[in-house]
Amino acid sequence: MAESLKDKTAKGLLWGAVNNGTQQVLVLLFGIVLGRLLGPEEYGMVGMVTLFTLLGNALQESGFRAALVNLKTVRHADYNAVFWCSVGIGLAAYALLFAAAPAIARFYHEPRLVPLARYCFLAVPIASLGTAQGAYLCRHLKVKEQALSGLTAHVVSGLLGIGLACCGCSYWGIATQSLAYLVTVTACTWRFSPWRPTLTFDFAPLRPLFAFSSKLLVTNLVSQLNNHLLSVLLGRFFHAGAVGNYHQANKWNATGHQFVSGMIGSVAQPVLASVRDDRPRASRVFRRILRFTAFVSFPALFGLATVTRELILLTVGERWTGSIPLLRLLCLGGAFVPLSLLFANLIISQGRSALYMRNILAQLLLQLGAVLAIAALGGGIRQMVLAYAALQMGWLPVWLAFARRFVDLTAAGLCRDLLPFVAGAALACTAAGAAASLTGAGLLPSLGLKVATAALCYTAWVRWWDGPLLDECLTYLLKKKTT
Repeated sequence: MAESLKDKTAKGLLWGAVNNGTQQVLVLLFGIVLGRLLGPEEYGMVGMVTLFTLLGNALQESGFRAALVNLKTVRHADYNAVFWCSVGIGLAAYALLFAAAPAIARFYHEPRLVPLARYCFLAVPIASLGTAQGAYLCRHLKVKEQALSGLTAHVVSGLLGIGLACCGCSYWGIATQSLAYLVTVTACTWRFSPWRPTLTFDFAPLRPLFAFSSKLLVTNLVSQLNNHLLSVLLGRFFHAGAVGNYHQANKWNATGHQFVSGMIGSVAQPVLASVRDDRPRASRVFRRILRFTAFVSFPALFGLATVTRELILLTVGERWTGSIPLLRLLCLGGAFVPLSLLFANLIISQGRSALYMRNILAQLLLQLGAVLAIAALGGGIRQMVLAYAALQMGWLPVWLAFARRFVDLTAAGLCRDLLPFVAGAALACTAAGAAASLTGAGLLPSLGLKVATAALCYTAWVRWWDGPLLDECLTYLLKKKTT
């Protein structure tokens, strides 16, 4: 049984790496082309309504996906109740958002947002059609199928977005690209999931799920507010161009940390849920995944911060130079996002969604207070982004305090697990930046030199610090191949 769990975890991590790595490459490639065709204002228009779309999606999902994954046994009636409930909430949420579009436009002082918002909000009922099927694939660790769904959706929507941008559709092309992604991924989810809904409207199975899922619903709403708070405030206090620059920076940052988060998130919750009744074993499993997460996350995000200037200028061009300092700050906090996700999955796997909810709510209130204080003192965009990144880094001890209820992990143990990777990534990126500055190379040679120097230095550092630790991380990723 232990060997089976290891195999499933390693296989999930492998497919998660392939899935998220390939998807992020596609996002970057399509984003580069669109960044050349469109400017900060076009992206800013869509960015202003993104939060409201995500809040609607959180409402229709209502935490039921995680609730189904954590049930010991799941019946057809459970999936069926979740499916019809999600569809109903999705339609109701769209109607509410449709009516709220004029108020959103007045908030931003941008009347063009009314038709655009109503178009973007169609994402909510579309996404509701795939909630139950997505839960089925996640529960059964169908990571390969999820990977194929995401890859197909990115290719279809990316090509459509580029075509519309070339035709002069401006921000309407970006909005259509997002909707096309949801339509495609939902269709693929139906293709890979054998479960189908039936026309029986029995919502009684939701009662045992609701105690767990309702807290996740609140948490997801708060998380979306926290993650997109700056987009809303920048649109309110500044202009669409500022939102566009932040959106561009955050897109690159998200590409980095979502590669790791997606790989970990695809396996962490079901694996940790399967060992939650065995604390010693849960502690070992959690710390192994924690070390692997740090092994990938810190060099990826610190490295992205190091090559920010070269990437932005070589890809989307000089019109996006305003996003360069924002991206550097976001990457520092983004390195800790996958770790926070892992701690969150641990708490959810224990059925403690209320604990998770209180944690996220406290983080949001602090974030909101810090950003509003900076705005009241006349601070600019960089100060707001810096505060946001600093809070992401400083919240890790809070996650640890909650996690210690379920696994044997002290502050000293956490430092031992993370320090080799934090120090190694920081030293490697510092060496890479110094090497590029001494040579005075152009953008493309500088990018190649930084990447090569950082990779060599990081590998040498981790090998010197603890060779078996490096071998463990590599073996965990390549488990299927070595087997």
